Amino acid sequence: MQIEQTGLPGLLVITPRRFGDARGFFAETWNSDRFAEHGITTGFVQDNHSLSAQPGTVRGLHFQAPPRAQAKLVRCGRGVLFDVAVDIRRGSPSYGRWFGIELSFENGKQLMIPAGFAHGFVTRAPETEIIYKCSDIYAPETEGALRFDDPDIGIDWGMGDTAPILSDKDAAAGGFAGFDSPFTFDETNEGAGA
Repeated sequence: MQIEQTGLPGLLVITPRRFGDARGFFAETWNSDRFAEHGITTGFVQDNHSLSAQPGTVRGLHFQAPPRAQAKLVRCGRGVLFDVAVDIRRGSPSYGRWFGIELSFENGKQLMIPAGFAHGFVTRAPETEIIYKCSDIYAPETEGALRFDDPDIGIDWGMGDTAPILSDKDAAAGGFAGFDSPFTFDETNEGAGA
């Protein structure tokens, strides 16, 4: 497994090794012992899988507030997506900064997102599937969202002239200016646990 730092504390790109032959390939996408050898000790309790039919579908930027904050391990099961995480931990050296990466079935990359990040993605291909592990169960009373196109965050989604396809909830999300984050940076574990 290859682990890359992103420049945002605790946010990691993980590329599992694929073992291939004429039949296809095998990859171990999560193994608690192997991940712990690299300091990743997050306990996951829920797996999610969503399909977006059209390119240009934007989901996010979402988070769950404490005490139900979620760390996530995100990968693409089919198609191509551009995945984004925004550090919203007060006191973090990268507060308000974002990181984005293309995740695809072909590249097999995963993004390990600590609690305290807002997460979102845009699909680049039809019938794109995202699969992700969460460190806490879905708790709608704690969910929050930030505008995907907020100029104060300044994410370059690489959409060109493609019009975003949004849910009503995401279209109504608030901006970063004046946002009172429920998260605080903990440099002892970089917010990765939950």
